[in-house]
Amino acid sequence: MTDPLENGSSMNRREFMIRAAKAAATVAASGYIVYRFRDEEGPSAVETRPHYSFRSFAVPGTESRMSIVTGANRRRALNAALDAIGGMENFIKPGDRVLLKVNAAFALPPILAATSHPDLVSELVKLCTAAGATRVVVTDHPINDARACFNLTGIARAAEEAGAQVVIPRQDDFLPFSLEGGRLISNWPVLARPFEGITKVIGVAPVKDHHRSGASMTLKNWYGLLGGRRNVFHQEIHEIIRELALMIKPTLVILDGTESMMRNGPTGGSLSDLKPTHTMIASTDPVAADAFGATLLGRRLSDLPYITKAAISGAGTANFELLSPKRINMNG
Repeated sequence: MTDPLENGSSMNRREFMIRAAKAAATVAASGYIVYRFRDEEGPSAVETRPHYSFRSFAVPGTESRMSIVTGANRRRALNAALDAIGGMENFIKPGDRVLLKVNAAFALPPILAATSHPDLVSELVKLCTAAGATRVVVTDHPINDARACFNLTGIARAAEEAGAQVVIPRQDDFLPFSLEGGRLISNWPVLARPFEGITKVIGVAPVKDHHRSGASMTLKNWYGLLGGRRNVFHQEIHEIIRELALMIKPTLVILDGTESMMRNGPTGGSLSDLKPTHTMIASTDPVAADAFGATLLGRRLSDLPYITKAAISGAGTANFELLSPKRINMNG
């Protein structure tokens, strides 16, 4: 499903009302699924297993790259954003095994922009394969029933049709992990099994409001790697995001601001919650990506403490201009 402004032209009132009605009907139909399969506890780790250890998936020499593309078409904007920082082949090499960590948190249709858009997932899978990847895995540990989330968001179909393997988390996919120096992520179950054999990791997240953290973008996206009763972290949401920023160093992140959820996040539920900000960000620095993403939401760094916390901890820079981001306007 394409978004209301995907073709770059404005829609008339009748078309808008028809699409809004379809979205509302889909949300209503999925409402029972969202409620029925909501997972508050999540899987727990088996303590007898050895601790898992994440590693850096960054490509040496690419640590400070960022592009900001203005354009309404997701696929075109994504390709332009990647080309501006050297192209996908600069990050994915022949024989690589890639994991795409998407945001599939809710069983909602893509038109509501609460999750990673299927068009973006499809294009990334194709680009990774074209660059020589022998395997592409797409995964997330959603709040709601995982299979329902991957299906209703359109992510499963898009990924599989493009040639990727969709991994729906199971109990034994979680292993205990302790972040060195971490206070919250200590002997905590994380989604580890899908990372086995993986050589590159790409985070894919939408730009949206979040009622607890202030925003949900690339750093908050790693929350989907946590198992267990992760709702216990809600009272320390900025600290847990900081620790997640230190837990995993991705190859790059893609932040989709084609349509940003300005309010009622992270689920939204209405097209009126969205604003066509027509921006795509690609970066090797998730902290910088989120710092720019905050501007699309009209937020200051002081509104999003986790960004500054992550920067101070050494996970990246909150001053994205230091990366000399490549800016491209596809509308001009």
